[in-house]
Amino acid sequence: MIETRIRKVGNSAVMTLTAEMLAILDAKEGDTLFVVRGDDGSLKVLAHDPTLADALAAAEVVMDENRDLLQALA
Repeated sequence: MIETRIRKVGNSAVMTLTAEMLAILDAKEGDTLFVVRGDDGSLKVLAHDPTLADALAAAEVVMDENRDLLQALA
């Protein structure tokens, strides 16, 4: 577990990400992070868009199912 604090900057609340947190996320300053709310009310910070990952997984299924057709079209 990594502990961090929330502080006020202007009208916003800011959570500081340590170098260790950035390394775990494989992120750097300026990157976009995504926060997803879990069913239990928790928040998960992701370095990659979860909707994009779902779309890519669905596309892979379609490509696997239609491999011969896609090769004929190529």
